[in-house]
Amino acid sequence: MNAIHDPRASRKVRTERPPLAVSFEFFPPKTDAMEERFWESIGKLAPLQPRFVSVTYGAGGSTRERTLRLVSRIKSESGVDAAAHLTCVGASRAEVDAVVEGYRRAGITRIVALRGDPPEGAGQPFTPHPDGYRSAAELVAGIRRLGDFDISVAAYPEKHPQSPDWRADIDNLKRKLDAGAARAITQMFFDNDDYFRFVERARKAGITAPIVPGIQPIHSFRQISGFASRCGAAIPPWLAERFEGLEDDPETHALVASAVAAEQVLELVDHGVTEFHFYTLNRASLVLALARLLGVRPD
Repeated sequence: MNAIHDPRASRKVRTERPPLAVSFEFFPPKTDAMEERFWESIGKLAPLQPRFVSVTYGAGGSTRERTLRLVSRIKSESGVDAAAHLTCVGASRAEVDAVVEGYRRAGITRIVALRGDPPEGAGQPFTPHPDGYRSAAELVAGIRRLGDFDISVAAYPEKHPQSPDWRADIDNLKRKLDAGAARAITQMFFDNDDYFRFVERARKAGITAPIVPGIQPIHSFRQISGFASRCGAAIPPWLAERFEGLEDDPETHALVASAVAAEQVLELVDHGVTEFHFYTLNRASLVLALARLLGVRPD
């Protein structure tokens, strides 16, 4: 009689898993219906006591007021710390500084500082405002000058599309951290080896700050594939094959998405990763499942 294979036996077993920290990213909703779903998702995820919940910032500050309103309400009503995104696209230093002051007055002490994509979209050349911050490193230094903020910046496991080579990419990350950022959060990736190699490059360059993996649950493979192509994140062939033919089968799609995300986060934990940043797309279901898998439960 053939023995039944236990798939857990092939995974590294952890007898004592270190405490894990999570954070969640949302975007400002555009309609009343989307806002209702936004707050429903916040309500479901807040009991997990994330390190913070962040809200993105539209190109050229197009969602500036909504971002401030949302992070203020998250912090005051949910009891969860909130982080506001900030870019330097299409704004002078004085305008950006005024936004930072607005965050400070509202009691927001966490900022995710990004250079940002031009209004024409990701991949297009970035042209600084004549009187603006010219890079994310300059933006971080400007924020640090205005107050004692906890600042996160972006990192790119597959190299930023506009970086000429890996050395330039890692040097840019180091400048952002040296300017005062506390951690880097990666762009989404689907091959963990890309993350491991990136962290190794960063450590060899003397970067000691946390490099938090940004995890993107695949609510819609078609949608995520579009995001990935615009921001330079690769979709491995094996991943595309798993979702092939599931566009009109949402139940199977959801099961496959859960399995894919579970495999990714568990492998990262097995390699010692203790912090995760989840891109929610304002949906809670897959993120809740992953948090439970990681042992993160309501306090």
